[in-house]
Amino acid sequence: MTTILLFHHAQGLTPGVLAFADELRQAGHTVHTPDLYEGRTFDTLDEGMAHAGAVGFGALVERGLAVAETLPADLVYAGFSLGVMPAQRLAQTRPGARGALLYSAAIPLDELGGAWPDGVPVQFHVMENDELGDVDVAKALAGEIPDAELFLYPGSAHLFADSSLPAFTPDAAALLTRRSLELLARVG
Repeated sequence: MTTILLFHHAQGLTPGVLAFADELRQAGHTVHTPDLYEGRTFDTLDEGMAHAGAVGFGALVERGLAVAETLPADLVYAGFSLGVMPAQRLAQTRPGARGALLYSAAIPLDELGGAWPDGVPVQFHVMENDELGDVDVAKALAGEIPDAELFLYPGSAHLFADSSLPAFTPDAAALLTRRSLELLARVG
């Protein structure tokens, strides 16, 4: 089975992120869920983004990189929205990455260290009308990266896979989980 380093979104390490991690664990995977907010969660995305801005996006990424240094290198990196920043950076730049699962966001490769490493599969999961989800970036990256899969879901909800938030979309979240488990089985 696979070891995953899963980063939360801007609202923090919510019960929905923890429930998603538990689903992966039930499939036999080891999942680490660091709390980049040191115990804080936020009721709205705007509040969470304000907190992230106050802490500093760079500082949050550095917290994620520091967690990764305590773990073996052969990880699958995963992140929801804001958590895509450390997950994608680690997958791109830390030798030994086995894959990446990027939910509700994508970042241009040159912003995080250049080219995507050969042989590292990645999945992008975004709702097709999500104004915050970097849909165009995800589409472009899926066209650039040989081992990329792009999954577009109908709708516009941003954090659609977090069961503890109003944006939760059960059918799309279940499909996202199934597709994620398929990638984990391939790299495990």
